[in-house]
Amino acid sequence: MALAQAEFDVFVTVDKNLSFQQHLPKFSIAVILIHCKSNRVQDLLPLLPELLEAIPKALKSQVLHVGA
Repeated sequence: MALAQAEFDVFVTVDKNLSFQQHLPKFSIAVILIHCKSNRVQDLLPLLPELLEAIPKALKSQVLHVGA
């Protein structure tokens, strides 16, 4: 997360355990967690419009859920 925050404003993941593995409030990067049945492109594509809408709303040090 430290490397990501140096280069990006938003970190997009399907890893539901990320918030348990990292103490997200200490990082100045927004996290978007995509909820879908797998990380295959065909499962992710339907969520793309919702993801694109969520990116500007994502706040640093917080997790925003997409597809929940």
